[in-house]
Amino acid sequence: MPHAWHASVLFSRMGTIRRVLFEACTQMDERFFERMTLLELLQLLRKRLALVIALPIVCALAMGAYSYFFMSNTYTASTSLYVLTKTETSNGSSNMYSDLNASQLLTNDVATLIKSDRVMGDTAKALSMQSLAGFDVAITSETTTRVITLSVTGEDADATAVVANKLAESASSVAQEVMDIQSVNVIDKAVAPVNPSGPNRPMYVAVALMAGLFLAVAIVVVADMLNTKVRRVEEVEELLGLPVIGRMPAMKGGR
Repeated sequence: MPHAWHASVLFSRMGTIRRVLFEACTQMDERFFERMTLLELLQLLRKRLALVIALPIVCALAMGAYSYFFMSNTYTASTSLYVLTKTETSNGSSNMYSDLNASQLLTNDVATLIKSDRVMGDTAKALSMQSLAGFDVAITSETTTRVITLSVTGEDADATAVVANKLAESASSVAQEVMDIQSVNVIDKAVAPVNPSGPNRPMYVAVALMAGLFLAVAIVVVADMLNTKVRRVEEVEELLGLPVIGRMPAMKGGR
């Protein structure tokens, strides 16, 4: 009878311990984020300092090598245009239209017209090209002026200037045909750029460096979360809810 009583008590206590350990493990992730302080995170990163330093450097070097050896330089040529409008007075004479609001509206229309299929197609045809697919065309216009800046970006410096100037000519002729515009005059012709405008390699390297740092921190934190070993007295007390009254020294051989 005493043996049976001792066995039932032992099994009951073992079940309680298993239940406590199971509940502690299921709450480990939540407890990790709630209890980890900045100091603990820094200590954790210090243990894996080699990974935290090496991974960002490797990512930055890889992106730098890729951007310098596999990404082509791009060049941007720009030309500025002035939209000149006109109106008919009551006596039929032609005067320069000075209403800035109407001029701004027409300027926005011309900016949209430049990137139309008709203007792009006429430009490609005039240059004996199938299309302008290899070029990036950007239009900017100030809200208080009638000046439009037309920028063309491509991998060939001379070609970007040629395309920009021809686009300005095509846009001027089409605008006069379909809009109430006297002319679209070229202020500054595009010239072949000497220095490349892209890609922004330092920015790519900086982004890769930061991405590598975030990845290293994530790896360290996740690895620590997945490590279920109890390594400190405080963790034992927190898991079991019982105070530790003694420690057993490690035996020879680390066991």
